[in-house]
This record gives sequence, C-alpha cells and structure tokens, in this order.
Amino acid sequence: MAAAVARVLTRGGVLLAEAGTGTGKTLAYLAPAILSGHRVLVSTGTKNLQEQIFFKDLPILRDALAVPFTATYMKGRGNYLCLHRFANVHDDVDAGSPADRIYLAMVENWAATTETGDRAELEELPEDVPFWSNIAATNENCIGSQCPEFTDCFVTRMRQRAAASDVVIVNHHLLCADAAVRQSAYGEVIPECAYTVIDEAHQLEDVATQYFGLSVSTYRLDELVRDLDRVMTTGEVPDDGGELGRTLNRVDDRARLFFGDIMLTRGLTAGVRPAAAAASSDDRVRVTPGMLEPVNDAGRQLLDALDGLEAAVALVREAPEDLRAIGRRAAEVRDDLRFLLKASDRDYVYYLEWRGRGVFLRASPIDVSSLVRNMLLDRFAAAILTSATLAVEGQFTYVRSRLGIERCEEILLPSEFDYRQQTVLYLPKRMPSPKTPAFADAAGQEVVEILRRTAGRAFVLFTSYAVLRSVQATVERALDYPVFVQGTAPRSTLLRQFRSTPNAVLLATSSFWQGVDVVGEALSCVIIDRLPFASPGDPVVSARIEAVVARGGDGFADLQVPLAILALLQGLGRLIRHRRDRGVLAILDPRIRTMPYGRRFLTSLPRAPITSDLADIERFFARDSPVS
Repeated sequence: MAAAVARVLTRGGVLLAEAGTGTGKTLAYLAPAILSGHRVLVSTGTKNLQEQIFFKDLPILRDALAVPFTATYMKGRGNYLCLHRFANVHDDVDAGSPADRIYLAMVENWAATTETGDRAELEELPEDVPFWSNIAATNENCIGSQCPEFTDCFVTRMRQRAAASDVVIVNHHLLCADAAVRQSAYGEVIPECAYTVIDEAHQLEDVATQYFGLSVSTYRLDELVRDLDRVMTTGEVPDDGGELGRTLNRVDDRARLFFGDIMLTRGLTAGVRPAAAAASSDDRVRVTPGMLEPVNDAGRQLLDALDGLEAAVALVREAPEDLRAIGRRAAEVRDDLRFLLKASDRDYVYYLEWRGRGVFLRASPIDVSSLVRNMLLDRFAAAILTSATLAVEGQFTYVRSRLGIERCEEILLPSEFDYRQQTVLYLPKRMPSPKTPAFADAAGQEVVEILRRTAGRAFVLFTSYAVLRSVQATVERALDYPVFVQGTAPRSTLLRQFRSTPNAVLLATSSFWQGVDVVGEALSCVIIDRLPFASPGDPVVSARIEAVVARGGDGFADLQVPLAILALLQGLGRLIRHRRDRGVLAILDPRIRTMPYGRRFLTSLPRAPITSDLADIERFFARDSPVS
C-alpha cells in the first residue's frame, strides 16, 4: 500500500485503496507522505482518529524514519474558545446557574494557560454545557481581522501552525465545511495543500451531503436574535432611536410565527411523528413546493424582517464589527430561506427535520459526485482515498460513481487477520421476516441464546430503536449480564464502561456501527439484527433512488444494496481489531439466506466459517480452533 501511495504522490492522480482491518493503512500512507517532501493534508472520519494519528502514529514514524517533519491537527472552529466572545459573555454566564458559574470558573482558569484553546483539553466540561455555543469560535460569529483578539485568536494560531506544517490533519467535517465556505471572507481555515489523503473515505458522501446543503432552523434564528441582543446590551452600539430593538423583536416574532406555522400545517406534520419517532433523536419528512404554500406568507414576513435587520444595521453610524457581522448573518439567513421556500431546484431534495427541540428546513444535494470532484478532489495534484470498506463484491464501481471519480488507480488489500481461524459467522436456522411484528420477539430470544454462549461480551447493533427496546426487555429479564444502552449516557462514557465491565452487553444503533475500537476479550461477539438498508422513506435516500431510476438504473440493486453492504461491513468490523482477537459474528436477518441479493452480502463478508448451530458457538470458545 505504501508503494502505491508513493507512486500517486509522485505521478499525481487519484488512488482508491481498500485496506482491510489490521493492514496498518495509517502508517502505509503516512510514511510515503512524510518522505515525499510535500505538505500533505490528511482528512479522517473522526476527531478520535485525528488524535490517534497525531499522538500515536506520527511519533512512531518520527523515530522510525529519522526524517525531520512538523505536523499539526485542526478541528472545526466550534471546538475552540473565542477570546473575544468569552470576554463579552462573561457577565451573562456569571449571573447564571450555580453549575454554569462553576464551569465558567473552570473555563476561565484554563483559558489563561491553554496553548490551543481546544475544549477537548477540558475533560471535565460536559459536552452539553449550555454556554459553550456562546463562546465558541464559530464561523458565523467570527469578525475576522477586525477582531481585537485576532492576533491571539486560537483559530488564527491554529491556522498559522498548520501553514508551517508538513502534515496537516483534519476531519471530513472540517474538510467539507472549509470547501463549502471557501469563497467567504472568513471561512477558509485549512491552508493550501496540493496533496491529500482521505482516510475513512466511505464516510465522505454523507459528510459532503451535509455541508453542501442549506438549512434554516429555530436554533439559527434564536442564536441570531440572542447575539444581536447581547451586542446591543454592551453599550457599544450608538443610539438609533430604538430601531434596532424593534427590528430584533420583529425577527424574533416572525421566526416564531414561521416555525409555528410549519409545526401546525396539516400534511407537513400529520402522521410523520409517531410516539416512537418523537422519542428518538431526530425525524425527517420530505416537502414539496405545494406543501410549503401554507407557510409562504409567514415565510415572506420573516424574509422582510431579515431584510429590515440588515438595513437597520447598515444605517448604524460607526457600528462595531460585532454588529456588522450580525447584519451579514441576517442576509445569509434570508438568502438561504428564500432558496428553501422556493423548493424548486431539481438538484436538491427539500425536507423538514426535527432534532431534539429544534426544527430545521433543509435542502441537500441529491448527487454530490460533481461537488466532491470539483470542490475537493480537483483541488489536489494527488488524492489517496482509503478505508477498510470501499469495495462492494471486490469492485470499486459504487464508490467511484458516488464520489465522481472518473480515472484512478485501485488497490484492494486483504485484511491481516485470518477470519477462518479467528471468527465464526452465525446465521439462525429460522427467523421471521424483519418486516413482521414477530421479528422483535424472535430476535430477543436469539440474542439471549447467543449471549449465554458468549458470556455476554457483545455489541448488539440495531437498525431501529423499536427492536432495540424490545430486545432490551427480553435480555434484561433472561440474563444477569450488565447491559448498557445507547442514549443512557454519552457514547464515550458507554464505551469506557463497556471496556471496564466484565461480561458486558451494549445495545446500540447506527452511531456505534463504525469508529468504535474495542480490542481483546471484552468484545467477543457482534450481533446485527437486520441488514442495514437505508430507509426508502428518508428524504435523501428516496430522492437518490429516484435519481438512479431516472438514469435507467435499479434503485434497490444499484444504491440500497451496495450502501447496506458497506454499512454491514462496518458493523462487523467492530469485532476483530487485533490478530489475537477471536469472536462470533451473528446476523439475525433471514434475508441474507432467503433472498437473491443475500448472496451479494455473503460474497462481501470476510471468509469465515458459517454455522446455524448454537452449539458451534460453545465449541468455538471452548477450543483454539474454529468450527469446521
């Protein structure tokens, strides 16, 4: 793999490299990147992988290669403290709850000594501390070189370090966010690099879909109103006869009216938020121009109010830069809302999303292939895209079409692990269809029987919360093993508890299907309830199925099956993380055997022995050799 990476870094072009778990792909691309003499941008799927590269892999290579090089890692701006905003909101937080005052003191002491301003250094600061969004160095709130703290700004210093580094490590969210706002005054953060490695490249399409779309939400309007109110209370805004205050109230009132109408309009919300969905983290429903007609009047009133805010800010003499930034933000929200209300661009799918207490009106690009090619890949003289899951049935056709890659080199490297010796694939003899009500009960019984033979030590991964809850009840009644459930604690906490608790069982959904690393006997079984097909009712998925069909393809065979295969491989990839790991992979969905497309899944899975006999699981753990 290192040789293939070196060739592309020398000649230019694109390399697609699937490197199975255990290959050592991080070292395989970092070594030639460092030796190339070029500045290389490395983009990863997660912050955790960024930190692994920076704190673990690069020190190894610094010793092994004996070549001097510099490196830095960059996160999204919202991870960093904004010194200017921190000074401005200090009094507001100081008057808040006792908990806020404790956390404020923690941030204050840390701010005086930190070199990076990265909130990850504050391990005791809760992820959801209320005031962090008010003091984060987000792009929306940045006033750029006009800021009195610009020289000392942590984002400025981060970018300066990156501009002087040979290896710059970012994540896909920052990579796409930077590309999406690269034309704006303050959006560009990543320094120019002619060479890139995109690790965990299977995630790139989803992240690009998020960042190349548009969104107006209750949160975005609330933050605009809150920030304007804060600027007005600083005393730095010249007296304008109260016009700014009246404008602020109009924006606030009309935003509430607009989103209130959205929530009340029949056809938009009726029947799309059942109790089970409302209790989950989010819910999405596709909308059309006709469905938005009932809220057009309220939308136009909100557009007028945002116009008025932009104009009112422009009329303020000697307006501070904080106020000018709010005027620009009002114009950006207005332009995005105008686009969303038309809902007429056929390259986008429009939908409403509920996330927590927030309501979002969104537009996402249906096909990001040209965007990824033009705004990301074509910017680089050489690009290496790698992951343990890029190929479907041994071919890169699917990922090439989704990411707009026309010409490239390809290399498919098998895993270091011997799955025939290290694993068993268990497929139950009889299971009802996952589309029937009987499936949840049957899945619960199978999970119990499997866990009895593995002594817990398992991830049980689900595609729906409803089945998770049903299986949870069955497992807790039948077994005494410690059971951890997604949603009861932050993901990092659950993983820490799972690793440190003997015979633990973790029940989780999609967010645990990838990016989770548990080495050793603590994880000896991964059970997947059903093949992870993306819901055809999801707005983005349905629009993409329609686009495939419009081009003469088969939406299920050409889109949903390949996508599900890659998701399944990610889920199963949680199990074997080291050459000494051993364990059972279990798939409860009978369609992998009974449906014609099941062969495509089996062909793509690691070459492990297959059994339908629970006794084979016992024998597997009782001896050193696998079942025959």
